[in-house]
Amino acid sequence: MKIFDAHFHIINPQFPLVANNGYLPSEFTVDDYRVATGSYKVSGGAVVSGSFQAFDQEYLMDALNTLGRNFYGVANIPAGITDQELERLNNAHVVAVRFNVKRGGSEKITHIEKMANDLFDKYGWHTELYIDSRDLGNLKPVLQHLPRFSIDHLGLSKEGLNDLYYWAERGARIKATGFGRTDFDPLEVMKTIYQINPAALMFGTDLPSTRAPVPFSDKDVQLIADHFSGDAMEHIFYKNAMDWYGR
Repeated sequence: MKIFDAHFHIINPQFPLVANNGYLPSEFTVDDYRVATGSYKVSGGAVVSGSFQAFDQEYLMDALNTLGRNFYGVANIPAGITDQELERLNNAHVVAVRFNVKRGGSEKITHIEKMANDLFDKYGWHTELYIDSRDLGNLKPVLQHLPRFSIDHLGLSKEGLNDLYYWAERGARIKATGFGRTDFDPLEVMKTIYQINPAALMFGTDLPSTRAPVPFSDKDVQLIADHFSGDAMEHIFYKNAMDWYGR
């Protein structure tokens, strides 16, 4: 089974890192990622900028250049970024902007509506949200004006799952990642999301699982393989994310 890894981080100490709430991650280079995923048929993926990388995205362009074809970037960018810098990111295979609502380290949520729409109109970029599903209800008036967005880690919390399902039904993508970060049974939530919208779920390793109480392991892949049909696995592991990122 081919895998499009819809969510992982590259942490290259050759580029600036910024402590977030006192946390600095350990090194995890492209070579480390390739070793960690060597037993899988990874045919593409999304490098997601972390809170600890702030607005310096030189690491991201370097990582995408090294990873090559079918790998895409999700960037932390400031509201005042120049058109020239946006062109550089777009040409480097960046296809999305990230808002880290849970931990910060990205642009403030007050800029999300304008940035999401401007970037979609100019480049076709979508928006990615690291957000606790408990906060989705309060953001509904804003989210309904975003053209395309995804939500990380199955929304993290049992409280607010109905809001997560609401957005899945309306075309938002939900990342089947970070199972060890959630406070619910990820299998039952994935089954519900897949039933609501077979195109919604996108699997990702979440490597190197920074700050996760339980890091990614082969069990996460096996959980999906043991409980979904072959057609469903093709969508969750590869097709949904490839269609979403590859545009």
